Amino acid sequence: MERITGRKNSICVHAKNLGKDSSYRKAKGEFLCDGRKLLDEAVKNNAPITAVFTTEDLKAALPENTPVYLIDQSIMDSISPLKSPQNVLFTCKLPPLKTFEYRTGTHILLDNIQDPGNVGTIIRCADAFGINSVIFFGSTADAYNPKAVRASMGAIFRQRIGFVSIGELEQISVRIIGTSGDNGYLPVYKADLKDAIIVMGNEGQGISEDLKRLCGETICIPITPGCESLNVAVAASIIMYEAKKGIVHDI
Repeated sequence: MERITGRKNSICVHAKNLGKDSSYRKAKGEFLCDGRKLLDEAVKNNAPITAVFTTEDLKAALPENTPVYLIDQSIMDSISPLKSPQNVLFTCKLPPLKTFEYRTGTHILLDNIQDPGNVGTIIRCADAFGINSVIFFGSTADAYNPKAVRASMGAIFRQRIGFVSIGELEQISVRIIGTSGDNGYLPVYKADLKDAIIVMGNEGQGISEDLKRLCGETICIPITPGCESLNVAVAASIIMYEAKKGIVHDI
């Protein structure tokens, strides 16, 4: 374990930049994670950990030759993008950027979803309900933003993630299902959600026009009249549960 005493140390500056800048993450091929829970999940899932920062003696079964740096709390506060960081931060290699390739099963497409917390929660629930993949479209928030990573609770190391353009979607022979907050559409519990891509729209604007024209059908989650809408991560979770509830009930 190596001790670092200054927040301007190049290793610390690098980790801090990974936490705050998506372009920097992509350029360097790494991302920043926060907390012992995530570290344990990363180790369990054989994630390629590149460095660990800790404020105390770290008792963890890390991969051999993993660099571990002992820092004080002020440096931890400086590196972490979170207001109340835990006593462990670590960096991992980014997985290769993958274009979405259709496979049978249920897939969730995120259409310009902006909140990284929502993105991470959807990834977590997709992992829980056995969704085949989470597809990123348009300007959807970075899956490797620290807030998204934290909200995923380790699912980021397991869940299949892909990226798709409108042109690529037009070439895929698969049902594409839209979602709406309007009670007038087909209730989710009556819909066939297998072997389909389900589109979750932007928090404020809903599904983009480019994607609407590709949706062969639209579903809704019936809610109490007068209630404006559900949070997109909550709605996605309900839909994913409905898609996989037979499997979940068998567990």
